Amino acid sequence: MAKPKKRYVCQACGSVSHRWQGQCADCAEWNTLVEDAPATVFSMKHDLSSGGRAVQFVDLDKPGELPIRQPTGLAEFDRALGGGLVPGSAILLGGDPGIGKSTLLLQAAARIAREGHGVVYVSGEEASGQVRMRAARLGLSDAPVKLAAATGVRDILTTLGTMDTPKLMVIDSIQTMHSDTIEGAPGTVSQVRGCAFELIRYAKENGVALVLVGHVTKDGNIAGPRVLEHMVDVVMSFEGERSHQYRILRALKNRFGAVDEIGVFAMAGEGLEEVDNPSMLFLSGRDEPMAGSAVFPAIEGTRPVLVEIQALIVRLQSGATPRRAVVGWDNGRLAMLLAVLESRCGLNFSSAEVYLNVAGGYRLSDPAADLAVAAALVSAMADKPLPPRSVWLGEVSLAGEIRPVAHGGLRLREAAKLGFDCGFGPSDVKSSSSALRYDGLGQLANLVDRIIGNP
Repeated sequence: MAKPKKRYVCQACGSVSHRWQGQCADCAEWNTLVEDAPATVFSMKHDLSSGGRAVQFVDLDKPGELPIRQPTGLAEFDRALGGGLVPGSAILLGGDPGIGKSTLLLQAAARIAREGHGVVYVSGEEASGQVRMRAARLGLSDAPVKLAAATGVRDILTTLGTMDTPKLMVIDSIQTMHSDTIEGAPGTVSQVRGCAFELIRYAKENGVALVLVGHVTKDGNIAGPRVLEHMVDVVMSFEGERSHQYRILRALKNRFGAVDEIGVFAMAGEGLEEVDNPSMLFLSGRDEPMAGSAVFPAIEGTRPVLVEIQALIVRLQSGATPRRAVVGWDNGRLAMLLAVLESRCGLNFSSAEVYLNVAGGYRLSDPAADLAVAAALVSAMADKPLPPRSVWLGEVSLAGEIRPVAHGGLRLREAAKLGFDCGFGPSDVKSSSSALRYDGLGQLANLVDRIIGNP
């Protein structure tokens, strides 16, 4: 880089001289020349203080028109979104292959198009004829959705510029999109980031609700750069086991609503069907009480969901290494709970294999499930069923205390609505339903005495 030359500026007339002198040659004033450090070559090239266009600012304290959400026609989808699609928003939907992402979005796009709104569906993985075959199978052939099979972002945006601005645009998927201004194959970090930026910019400037379908890695994370999740407004995960019929739509990030709401769907012959009461899915087949089975009232956002926790204890011969297997719950939390039961309650699990399962493939992360898991473990060890039509909730501390849980009254009301007549948990929870009897437990040892002491 060239070394910048010194210059001297007259403070009286503003003339510039490349050497200092006592008298200004232009205005004849004395001692007015002052050294001025000129801008470097780098700063002159990267000076962003001028040359741009004016940005319009809006006063936050003044009333203005707010965006109106667009319902998708699927109540469970709207619940997970926070009430519907926000114009100008960017939504990233991820999930395992074959879980039903394209089916869900095609159903939502068809319902919005049938209401008279413009919908564009761009597929980078299927031809238009293949999308038509799927729409015919789902009974959506009459929906006026504009289909296209394209992967070039320039071609897509150029075509959209010649059309009426749509209400919804679906890109399936962002990993197949390609920009001719960026080197690299589709799906690379630079391509995914660049294509997503151009599509999101179009959605923001034109008020279009944009849905991007994202591939996932074998670890379950969305493929591509992590900055992609920061660029969008909503990140959603479509979860479920393909061997089960239900699917759970969960919001991992939502700038326009709660992140703990879920939508529950069931896969049927004609696509995804909404499940209004998901508790009946996870509690099916509970005709007779069995040892090692406990019901936990979970909370997903504002919705209580009752799930069944199953435990199995298998005694081994001395010297054999016991196994711990968990499905739907945290493995580390199970180890901690087993340690508390051994240390505080005198139970011995060291010579037994422990198997824990959350029925229906549901995944629990709520710490309030500790008491239900402990009840299932103690019931399986003692080979005694828990009281019929009972629910269990509470967090267990390392000292063996039953700690309070959030929304205890709401959980118990849902349990009473589904026919449960007794509940067990922390002492500070109050049941507002007269049909459900609630017993407070202070210590985990009280739970063990109650289960083992039952006739």
